[in-house]
Amino acid sequence: MAKGIPVEEEFYPPFEGFPKSGIDFLKRLKKNNSREWFQKHKTEYEENVKFPMQCLIAGLRDRLRDEIPELDFNPKRSIFRIYRDVRFSKNKAPYKTNIAASFELKGKKKTTDTPGLYVGIEPGSVFVGGGMYMPGGEQLKAIRKAIVEHPDEFLAVVEDKRFKRTFGGIMGENLQKAPLGFPKDHPMIEHLKHKQWFVGKEWESESVCYTKKFEKTAADLLLETMPLIRWLINVTV
Repeated sequence: MAKGIPVEEEFYPPFEGFPKSGIDFLKRLKKNNSREWFQKHKTEYEENVKFPMQCLIAGLRDRLRDEIPELDFNPKRSIFRIYRDVRFSKNKAPYKTNIAASFELKGKKKTTDTPGLYVGIEPGSVFVGGGMYMPGGEQLKAIRKAIVEHPDEFLAVVEDKRFKRTFGGIMGENLQKAPLGFPKDHPMIEHLKHKQWFVGKEWESESVCYTKKFEKTAADLLLETMPLIRWLINVTV
């Protein structure tokens, strides 16, 4: 057994690439999004979609365990369920047509309002990155307060040459006007307008994930995301 690997971790074979058969399944699911169809093809989902993603997560865990020890890379806990929550949605399709995983602080519940990393795969799109996709009101206040009170710490992250070269800047929705309580001519106003706080890289073809090289590509990008993640953890958690 490799040194430093906890004995309770389940073994997953090396990630050899996300299979085209998995993308094909997701395409077919989009056209046949019903419980009856899914139950008939559930084995295909388990073998061609879920299991390859679990192998990728295990590979990321092994690559990043020393460099990102605070986040949980778990093939069972990190992966999102295929079932959609349709209680408050007009779209009543019962299943998601993508496969994704998120990696949050160890011991924390998986939510959309905590800092973390993310990998998502679907037909025609692959995304790797992280941040806070849906920060709450109090979290946004904490972020803005930190930017105003300690601008140098924040700028050290987002103005870093490597960070800018890889991501460009913060992605997501922005306010059209200055947030309440801040003057429109504040020197940090463009940063204070952010409503979402994440960065990443998106490919418009899923072919990027078809080979085992994708594991290293994803690991490298997740590692480059961590300065922002650690800043967000520091000011919101």
